[in-house]
Amino acid sequence: MTERVFRKRVLLVEDDPGARESIKLLLRIDRHLVVEAANGHDALELLLTQRFDLVILDYFMPEMRGNELALSIRQIAPSLPLMMVSAYLEKLSAGDMPVDAVLGKPFAIADLRQAIARLIC
Repeated sequence: MTERVFRKRVLLVEDDPGARESIKLLLRIDRHLVVEAANGHDALELLLTQRFDLVILDYFMPEMRGNELALSIRQIAPSLPLMMVSAYLEKLSAGDMPVDAVLGKPFAIADLRQAIARLIC
């Protein structure tokens, strides 16, 4: 059984409101404090003013793709754990992902918990 991680500050970057709400609900089961951003620009502004333990970001977003956002985050906070989520994993090349973990959508809460535990513990 995977160790569970509780009460972390998570920045959730997802342009789809329904997906963002679903992921937020899963994170709140383990009492994570979730701060939401609907796009990469908003996420970068939040990262400049707040501290986070983890960033979960979607790949396919308008204006700034997840990999572009991840590169920008690496410049601001090089050691901050980054998890990419995408419904199109087969189209993504792992070498192009400047993130610590990739999770395919849809995912079960157990998969999310396992990925978070690997990144934060």
